Amino acid sequence: MPHAKQTKDGLTKFQRYRQQKQRRGMKQLRIWVPDPNRPEFAVEARRQGLILSGRAEEAEALGFIGAAFEWGDDQAQRSTGQAHRSR
Repeated sequence: MPHAKQTKDGLTKFQRYRQQKQRRGMKQLRIWVPDPNRPEFAVEARRQGLILSGRAEEAEALGFIGAAFEWGDDQAQRSTGQAHRSR
């Protein structure tokens, strides 16, 4: 495997990039997440949705999502099929 090229400061371009991000208050995070393009993802999402349907946890989860993300008018209409109501 080829080694990353170092410059006169002794750092690779990736090390400099990471340092720059850290100075700006960012932290690198690497995680594995389910692939939403796989058929199993849709099956599992539907299964979990059916489990939550009509339960108090469903309202809690939807409330959290609504509080965490401010939907724009056009996005709200697409996702719910309804006009966005003012708050």
